[in-house]
Amino acid sequence: MNAFHFLEYAAWAISILIGAWMLYDLIKTNAAYSEDMLMSSREGEIEDELVIDPTHRGAQ
Repeated sequence: MNAFHFLEYAAWAISILIGAWMLYDLIKTNAAYSEDMLMSSREGEIEDELVIDPTHRGAQ
C-alpha cells in the first residue's frame, strides 16, 4: 500500500465521519425545533434590524 492508497482511505473515512455528524445534527435539530420554526423565514426582520441609517429605507 502506497501513500496514495492511504490518503484515499483517509479521505473516505473523513467523508463518512462528516456524513454521520450531519445525520446526527439533522436528527438533533428536528427533535429540538418544530417544523414551523425550521421552515419560517424572517429575513425582513433581520434586514430591518441591520439598517443603521434610516435614509436607506427611504425616510427623509
